[in-house]
Amino acid sequence: MNLQKTQGAASVSFGKPVYIQSAASIAGKKEGEGPLGSCFDMICEDPLFGTDTWEAAESTMQKEAATLAIGKAGLKPEEIRMVFAGDLLAQSIASSFGIAEMGIPFYGLYGACSTMGESLSLGSMAVAAGYGEHILCATSSHFASAEKEFRYPLGYGCQRPLSATWTVTGSGACVIGSQPPSFPSSGDAIPLRLENSCAAITEITTGKIIDYGFKDSLNMGGCMAPAACDTIYQHLYDFGRSPSDYDAIITGDLGLVGQKILLDLLSEKNIDISSVHQDCGLLIFDNSTQDTHSGGSGCGCAATVLCAYLLPKVIAGEWKRILFVPTGAMLSKVSFNEGDPVSGIAHAIVIEQVTVS
Repeated sequence: MNLQKTQGAASVSFGKPVYIQSAASIAGKKEGEGPLGSCFDMICEDPLFGTDTWEAAESTMQKEAATLAIGKAGLKPEEIRMVFAGDLLAQSIASSFGIAEMGIPFYGLYGACSTMGESLSLGSMAVAAGYGEHILCATSSHFASAEKEFRYPLGYGCQRPLSATWTVTGSGACVIGSQPPSFPSSGDAIPLRLENSCAAITEITTGKIIDYGFKDSLNMGGCMAPAACDTIYQHLYDFGRSPSDYDAIITGDLGLVGQKILLDLLSEKNIDISSVHQDCGLLIFDNSTQDTHSGGSGCGCAATVLCAYLLPKVIAGEWKRILFVPTGAMLSKVSFNEGDPVSGIAHAIVIEQVTVS
């Protein structure tokens, strides 16, 4: 059994690393045209993924990412002890109609765009406690299904303000477990393990719901930045660290607007992460050519960037330790239409290059 201990007010440190055994990413056409296009495992030119509805397309995409991740780990679905997965749609139907069909014991999650952080946190604690040797963590989002769920049908042609982000069409999935991945990782363009090293989760910090009273559902960055600030501050405090202890601190999808707010809020606490901060919403699209306004968002944003771009850098040793902080805006179409504010949440995951024999 993996020893673990609570740390400070909101964190957990794992006595033995929780290994990332495989990772898979699937993206849509627009994402494939962005800076990370060559990194994704699969790019689908058809936004409907061969189905008849946007929701079915997202379910298909998430199930395919899960299948890829399980296959890369050299496993079969029946060898996965449990899955933690979620999405942006009501009752998490992309997950419950997708991955759930694989017959794996299933926990459906809703952390909005922070869902990959939530699933990795819960999955890591389950592995560390000895409740599963192989656990699947996954999430997805789809531009069209999200617009339909939270804003307007695409045919409405509504104009988007410059603060708005573009929901990523994509899905990311990881298999995590108590043992390192095999070497080499079959089928990986970039293996999940080098000869003596791989990526592992060593610590987590669980976020709190942070409500600054924002009511602009088209400014996701502004709604989520206070939560990112709170979680990053709490993480550094719990472990007695500074930003320089990380090669990179990567938030989920704050975009241009949210990034500026985050840096300003942290500066009020005398914390400067500007030299190591990156944002998945700014990495996945090229704002100068792709017209996404503030950047990317959605559950699939942080998930695909993690699986396709961040993990290979850790495994290769370009980064030795990173803090991965997916962010989420906790609203529903009901709460928004009733005039409630949009609160935020962020979960922090420490991912390190670890030595293996």
